[in-house]
Amino acid sequence: MAKTSPGEFLRQVRAEGSKVVWPTREETVRTAIFVGIMMVILSLFFLGIDSAFGAVVRWLLTIA
Repeated sequence: MAKTSPGEFLRQVRAEGSKVVWPTREETVRTAIFVGIMMVILSLFFLGIDSAFGAVVRWLLTIA
């Protein structure tokens, strides 16, 4: 494989970057809100699971 000069590399990077389809501001905001909502839901879910397992372990330790 032939080596590429730094100038050619930068031209290739610029060419590839121009092919990228960037999301609109609305799509970015909608995605960010969705990620935030999912983060809150999943954090509450895992808090509940962790609390339940913690309670079970504490209960098991009291009867041992």
